[in-house]
Amino acid sequence: ASVVDKLREARLRWFGHVKRRCADAPVRRCEGLVVEGTRRGRGRPKKYWGEVIRQDLAQLRITEDMTLDRKE
Repeated sequence: ASVVDKLREARLRWFGHVKRRCADAPVRRCEGLVVEGTRRGRGRPKKYWGEVIRQDLAQLRITEDMTLDRKE
């Protein structure tokens, strides 16, 4: 397996872990956190974690619900 595949696998594993937590868990509350009042640097904006996860899910043709099932 390539390094890219291993990184994608680790990201999706963490995503499933976060989604299985209850909504009151600190990690779930940080999921939708938006920090205002900060300036971004020059150049191309960096991708957010959620954007990368959505791309990984689309590339593998799986849904968020499928990441909740640990058996697959």
